[in-house]
Amino acid sequence: MEASRCLQVRPLLASLVVVALAACADAEPASVQIVEPADGAVLAAGDVRVVLQARGVEIAPASETREGTAHHHLFVNRDMTPLRDTIPAGVLGILHLGRGQTEFVFAELEPGEHSVIALLADRSHVPLEPPAADTVRFTLQP
Repeated sequence: MEASRCLQVRPLLASLVVVALAACADAEPASVQIVEPADGAVLAAGDVRVVLQARGVEIAPASETREGTAHHHLFVNRDMTPLRDTIPAGVLGILHLGRGQTEFVFAELEPGEHSVIALLADRSHVPLEPPAADTVRFTLQP
C-alpha cells in the first residue's frame, strides 16, 4: 500500500475504534427485576406467578450461542450458588428457565414465607459478570 493511502486509512481506523469503545462504554449493564410478585406481598395460597424483566441483555434459550444473550434462573427458598460456578441442574429449589421464558408459575408452594432470587446466566449456566440478580420475599396465606 502506498504511504499516502496508509496515512489516510489510519485516521479512519482510529475513528472506528473510538466509536466502538464509546458504544461499549455506553452499554447498559445487564440487570434483572422480579416484576411480580411484589417484594413483601401477602398472597392467597395457590398458584404464584413470577414475572421477570431483564435490561441490557437479550433473553434467549440456553442453546443460543450468540454473545450478549442470557437466560433466567430462579432460586426458591434457598441461597444462590457461588457466582463464579456453573449453576447446577437437578437441584431442589433451583429452576433453569432455559427456553428463554420470562414467567414461571409455582403451583405447589406451601402457605408461609417464601423467597425467590432471579439470576441471569449465560448459555453455559454461569452467572453474568457483573452479577444480575433480584430478590423478592412474599407470604402465602392459607
